[in-house]
Amino acid sequence: MNGSQRAFLTRLSAVWQRYSPGVRTLVIEHDEHGPAESVGDHLEERGFELEVFLVLEDPDDPVSHKPFPDAAGYDALVVTGSPWSLADPAPIGSWIHREVDMVRAAHDAGTPVLGMCFGGQVLSTALGGTVTRIDSPEFGWRTVEAVAGAPIPSGPWFQWHFDAFTVPDGAVELARNDFGPQAFRIGRSLGTQFHPEVTPRLINDWLDYGTDELAANGVSPQAMLAETIERADAARGRAADLVDWFLADVAQL
Repeated sequence: MNGSQRAFLTRLSAVWQRYSPGVRTLVIEHDEHGPAESVGDHLEERGFELEVFLVLEDPDDPVSHKPFPDAAGYDALVVTGSPWSLADPAPIGSWIHREVDMVRAAHDAGTPVLGMCFGGQVLSTALGGTVTRIDSPEFGWRTVEAVAGAPIPSGPWFQWHFDAFTVPDGAVELARNDFGPQAFRIGRSLGTQFHPEVTPRLINDWLDYGTDELAANGVSPQAMLAETIERADAARGRAADLVDWFLADVAQL
C-alpha cells in the first residue's frame, strides 16, 4: 500500500468514525512496558475504540488474580508482548492458563484475534500449538520471508524473543526465518512472532527497563536504538499495512 492509499484510508476512517459507533477492541497488555504502540495508534486512526486490560500492575511481580474480560463480547482482540515465557509457565501460572482459555474462547466465538510475539505464542497455544525455547534468542531487526506469496509486508521486522511457536493444525503459515515460523493465520485470527508495534519510544523504554540479556548475547543497546530510529518511518508504514490487511482480509471487519 502506498502513501496515497494509506492517507485515503485514514481520511475515510475518520469520516466513518464520526458517523458510526466505534468498533470495540480489547487489548491485553501484560505490563506497562507492553502497549500496542503503533499498532494501537493505527487501529485508533481506523476508528477502533481500544479498551486496555493490564494483567500485571508491577512488571517485576508475575502474579495476577484479576479476572479476564469476556473477549467474545468485543469486535476484536489484540494480545501484546511480554518478557515472561510460555515455555516455562510456572512463574505466570496464576494467570496464563486463564488468558489462553480466554483467547481460545474468543477465537471460537468468531472474535478476530491479533497476537504479537508473546501474544502470538498465546494464540498458538490456545489453538493446539506449542511454544519451546530456541537455541539462541533473536534480537533486533531481522528479515522475515513471506511463505508462498503470503501478503505479509516484507521486513525487516523487530524481534526480541527467547521462545518460538509452532503453527497450529488447521492454520496457514505466512512467514518464517531461520529461527522458525514468524506468522500464521487461522480463521479470523493472526499470530506473529515479530513485534509490528515497535517505535523508538517503546524500544527506549525496553532498554531502560533492562539490557542484561542483550549484553549477554553480544547485542549493543545503543546500536539497536539507533537502527530503530533510522527505520521508524518505514516500520510504522509496514505495521499500518499489516493492520489494514488483518482488518480487511483476516478479521473481515
